[in-house]
Amino acid sequence: MFKQIETPKGSCMQDPNGKVELKWSPNFPQRMNEVLSKKQEIIDSEVLRLCSPMVPLRTGTLERSGTLGTVIGSGEVKYIAPYAKQQYYNTAQTRSYDANRGGMWFERMKTKHKATIKRMLEG
Repeated sequence: MFKQIETPKGSCMQDPNGKVELKWSPNFPQRMNEVLSKKQEIIDSEVLRLCSPMVPLRTGTLERSGTLGTVIGSGEVKYIAPYAKQQYYNTAQTRSYDANRGGMWFERMKTKHKATIKRMLEG
């Protein structure tokens, strides 16, 4: 006698000898990819939004280069201004005009908003 458990993701069957066989539902991978892609789009957008008040600001070009350089859903946020790397790695983490703006903005954003981002992944 076989024991079988059915779920929307697929099924699990155990034969009398104890051998277990897992079978994924044929449409499960596609559905899971759609869910994960949507979550990635949300996270990419949220990373840009949460980084925005921390990016150094003179003309706004550096901040906008993040929006221009990022393909939402790709999992990579890119600031493409020619001086972005210099501003990120080789400048102070605060500015006289705004203590929130400065270098290492992504790292500082992660420290400040880690719990928020984790909740997005779970939800």
